[in-house]
Amino acid sequence: MWEYSDKVMDHFRNPRNVGKIENPDGVGTVGSLACGDALTLMFRLDADGRIAEVKFQTFGCASAIASSSALTEMILGKTLEEAERITNREIAEYLGGLPDQKMHCSVMGREALEAAIRNYRTGETTVKKRDDPIVCTCFGVSEGEIRRVVTENGLTQVEEVTNFCKAGGGCGMCRDDIQKTIDVLRAQPAGPSVATVAAPAKKLTNLQKMKRIEEVVNREIRPQLQKDGGDIELIDIVGDCVTIAFRGMCAGCHSAAFTRQDFIEARLREFVDPAITVIEEEK
Repeated sequence: MWEYSDKVMDHFRNPRNVGKIENPDGVGTVGSLACGDALTLMFRLDADGRIAEVKFQTFGCASAIASSSALTEMILGKTLEEAERITNREIAEYLGGLPDQKMHCSVMGREALEAAIRNYRTGETTVKKRDDPIVCTCFGVSEGEIRRVVTENGLTQVEEVTNFCKAGGGCGMCRDDIQKTIDVLRAQPAGPSVATVAAPAKKLTNLQKMKRIEEVVNREIRPQLQKDGGDIELIDIVGDCVTIAFRGMCAGCHSAAFTRQDFIEARLREFVDPAITVIEEEK
């Protein structure tokens, strides 16, 4: 039997905010019944853009129910920008910890929230990136998802990745690919190291943050945009706010908002600081 904290058991036995919202502003569904866990999360915003109501429906274990319940309490009253900064580790800490083998439940909650926010902003109903290859076909886990749980949680072994997102927990054919991803991330000289993610990160100075942002743009972001004839220019960096301008084919593209939010901002949050927001230069 798993060792559950009292708070986990409370949220499991008395889950908060269960149900549905009529005409929600955003809805996100992740997981599948075939994989053993599924979660739908929905929210409604008030006139000030804060989450006034949030509901969830989940199929899964005690950890899945407790994580979903805890997340709804954590995001009530927050703006979408504040809510999307919540990490899966913060969900687990809110509950007083989760068993290692159940950490994927906190990841599922975070992903459902992201899906609901994306649905509100773009109308899209999927959390998968079209250019994000699937590594674990048994559980439908993409390379991006694996990179994210490794980076955010300081994971160093395939078994840990399985605990956090189930990848590698089926037929096992993808385990070598998962290990290669871990090795690549640990070997990267720029961006947060595994040790940095596992422990509370030392706050970057303004100069360090600006340099790190430029490095990530040049290494992770610009090459991908240039493949499609686009480009990006850094206009200004003030605190955690990064102002950009799209160039080339990206300028005026109808997908520019999606690219800014779900690619550029996501990469900078992953490799620099989870508090970063990205905006476009006013024309």
